[in-house]
Amino acid sequence: MLSKISAFFERHLQPAGGASAPLSHSQKQLAVAALLIEVAMADHVFDEREMQSLKLHLKQKFAIADAQLNELIDLAKEESSEATSLHQFTSLIHQHCNAQEKFELLVSMWEVAFVDEDLNKYEEYVIRKVADLIYMSHAEFMRAKSIAKNKMI
Repeated sequence: MLSKISAFFERHLQPAGGASAPLSHSQKQLAVAALLIEVAMADHVFDEREMQSLKLHLKQKFAIADAQLNELIDLAKEESSEATSLHQFTSLIHQHCNAQEKFELLVSMWEVAFVDEDLNKYEEYVIRKVADLIYMSHAEFMRAKSIAKNKMI
């Protein structure tokens, strides 16, 4: 049985011409947004301040429509208590994004993790797992962390 969030992504992330067709820009944005939300929810503390920062971050970086953004966040919050796989999102990123886009994703994930000024081990774990799944080196993982941390100062 598919979860609601999986159904959402199947609706919005299914490439038009099948699995080999390139993703549209908005489909890439949604996959990235899902991974950012996973980081925000990793520590099970998703307060209003973090919610507003996440929305602002997603809107500024990815120009996701308010309706899709709100639906995505609501579904992700609803599904947070269930174990979900990052594979459906990371495989899309790995297959359809270049090295620079992958690196920018890591920086964005770190920025979301640092937003509440409390880096949680679970947030770091999610970012590390995503970095591994999209085949980014440890050096790039650490460089992205440093860039994001310096932006927060």
